[in-house]
Amino acid sequence: MATVTKKELIDQISETSDQKRVIVKSIVQSFLDSIIVELGKGNRLEFRDFGVFEVKQRRARMAQNPKTLEPVEVPPKRTVKFKVGRLMKQTLCTDD
Repeated sequence: MATVTKKELIDQISETSDQKRVIVKSIVQSFLDSIIVELGKGNRLEFRDFGVFEVKQRRARMAQNPKTLEPVEVPPKRTVKFKVGRLMKQTLCTDD
């Protein structure tokens, strides 16, 4: 399994769309920035067949320091949850 970077993804899109790399880079970065802004506002982002991003509130809880075994309070925080869409699920479940 390989890691694909944003640069490599931009290059792939640029080649397949016959668009200049600079334009594709600007669009991809704008898209990612918009996702961050919307999630920061607490909005849910739904991309049909791809998946859904939504912000979830995690409750405060008690944890344990593994070294000292002392109880430690973990404050509540917001986190992002991603639920896989239909088309992505089908693609991931196919055996190649």
